[in-house]
Amino acid sequence: MDELDLLKKDWKKQESTLPHLTYDEIYRMIWKRSHSIVKWIFIISILEFLLGTILNIVLADDDYWHRMEEFDLTEFTIVAYVISYLITFYFIFRFYKNYQTISTTDSASRLMKNILKTRKTVKYYIAFVLISSGITFLVALFLIIRNHMMTVEPTSKDMHFDTMQWILFIGAIILILAIFLGVIWLIYRVIYGILLKKLNKNYKELKKLEM
Repeated sequence: MDELDLLKKDWKKQESTLPHLTYDEIYRMIWKRSHSIVKWIFIISILEFLLGTILNIVLADDDYWHRMEEFDLTEFTIVAYVISYLITFYFIFRFYKNYQTISTTDSASRLMKNILKTRKTVKYYIAFVLISSGITFLVALFLIIRNHMMTVEPTSKDMHFDTMQWILFIGAIILILAIFLGVIWLIYRVIYGILLKKLNKNYKELKKLEM
């Protein structure tokens, strides 16, 4: 008998001593892990909302609103805040519903659907944050430039760029926006990416369990 046969024989002996989990026990373990992950997604979304609200209250002082008024951004800022809060509330509600649904899940197939639904909700939320941040950045920049051009003297050369200067200016804006959105994406990737990766692992284990 060679070494490989001896290893196989030893492994079979060890396998017979290992505890064999039933289908329900394995499902219960995966459900508990998934339930915990979805709960943390819900908690993190609330903490993120509270942190953002506190920062807005602290940073939006009289000087801040004076600058917004100076750049003619007061109405835009208020509208952006209202829309952002409403959509954020919607996603927090969706995270809560996902948590509530997964708490009462009683089958592997339903749990798989709920995992997919939760992952999709998180991805939509991250997409909303990135798109809304990009639009807010561009609209605010446009209003600032427009306000500046309306207030400068017609003979001033401050905003009268030639073709090359406009190309450099637009290129710089695109680069700044890409870095800005890249940093936001990286932060959300770290915060939610780890949880989504664990959920995906649970989904794959459930899929094997159902085969």
